[in-house]
Amino acid sequence: IGLCGSRIALSRAQGRGFSQIMDKDATDSSSAPMSDPIENCSIGDLAREFDVTPRTIRFYEDEGLLSPRREGSRRIYSKRDQVRLKLILRGKRLGFSLADVREMLELYDSAPDERQQLEKFVASLSARRAQLERQRTEIDEVLGEIRAFERQSRKLLSAARGGKRRAA
Repeated sequence: IGLCGSRIALSRAQGRGFSQIMDKDATDSSSAPMSDPIENCSIGDLAREFDVTPRTIRFYEDEGLLSPRREGSRRIYSKRDQVRLKLILRGKRLGFSLADVREMLELYDSAPDERQQLEKFVASLSARRAQLERQRTEIDEVLGEIRAFERQSRKLLSAARGGKRRAA
């Protein structure tokens, strides 16, 4: 268990619906730390807990996605920052752009109910799925062409070897 405890029970910390879906634990139990977020967390603790570098966390801070309070030069990350980092990393894993993640976080922060969040999320997921399916189709087509060229090249190599044997 890490010092920050990133197994964030988003349904308890931030409501249900969108946040619950975006919680990694809702869809994948692999390698998730086992505790709830703690009140305050250092950048090093947060980086270790989420398996990212402090530089990554500072980048998200520079982008306005995280807003730790400061004690001197030390950054102190709240439960809210821990939840937001988890959502950022989940969005990144799903292939969303930083702009898409920012939009979802802004909606998450401002929407009084989660219907609007869920509608936006479903639309984003549908668009991402369609994009991935198009890419898969393109990859399958290219793989078919590669297989055909391999077969053709192997036949030519085989014929060339046979011709050398006959010449000898």
